[in-house]
Amino acid sequence: MPKGKNVYKMKWRRIDKRKISLMLLIIVLLILLIMVIIKNINEMKEREESKKYEEYIIALQKQEEEKRIKEEQEKERIRQERIPKLTDVGKEKMNNIYNSETKTAYLTFDDGPSVNTETILEILKKEKIPATFFVLGTGVEANPELVKRIYEEGHYVANHGYSHVYQTIYSSPEMVLEEFNRCNELVRNAIGVPEYNSHLFRFPGGLVGGKYAEIKQQAKQLLNENDILNIDWNALNGDAETNNLSAEYEMSRLQETVGEKKCIVVLMHDAYAKKVTAETLPQMINYLKEQGYEFKNFYEIIK
Repeated sequence: MPKGKNVYKMKWRRIDKRKISLMLLIIVLLILLIMVIIKNINEMKEREESKKYEEYIIALQKQEEEKRIKEEQEKERIRQERIPKLTDVGKEKMNNIYNSETKTAYLTFDDGPSVNTETILEILKKEKIPATFFVLGTGVEANPELVKRIYEEGHYVANHGYSHVYQTIYSSPEMVLEEFNRCNELVRNAIGVPEYNSHLFRFPGGLVGGKYAEIKQQAKQLLNENDILNIDWNALNGDAETNNLSAEYEMSRLQETVGEKKCIVVLMHDAYAKKVTAETLPQMINYLKEQGYEFKNFYEIIK
């Protein structure tokens, strides 16, 4: 009996050990399964988070790209607005410029740019007034940065030829066109806009009369054939009439020549010798404001 009992106990022990081993194995497998499940869940979460992050980055990049494209489009829109485009409507408006129903003043400056142009630009910026600068090619060569500033501050860069030497520019109608083109090319280089063309010329000394009147008229026809308009003036400050300039003289001439006109194109100069014009400009602007004039430049006509 004692011997048989030992055998029985031994069997139970072997059975218990098998059960325990099996249970332990099951537990280990369960633990491993749980770990695998947890790992898979974590990996899924990580993939989801990674996917969300990637989607966020893609969305952010898309927003940045859209912003960049909009900024470039806006820059191009502004750039295009500053490139004059002559149309039939513009030609008609120029022909009828003095038939304005409202009081309009076009401030124009010839023979620059020079150091006086800087002062004039500061005044125009302060007063928020657009103007037109009939630049000389020689001045553009000497002061390209000023031409660029004129352009970038929204003023109209028009053309006054290259030399301002009458016997040169008026040697033939073709020379007038050549001087226009030479000045225009210098302006393009100064402002960094290869396709710029002002389509607007002012004859040195004016279009009407003088020793070269016939050449000028022939040149006007040639310019028109090349989509280049010209404009003189119907009011002035007299800064080209005397070497003894003063604020009183310029104000007196401005008032005399403006008179009761509805639309005025005012001739002034921003050459090196015209410091008085720059200094008197605030007074002239105030006078024209008091008379009810609205200030424009030739972007209003040559869009």
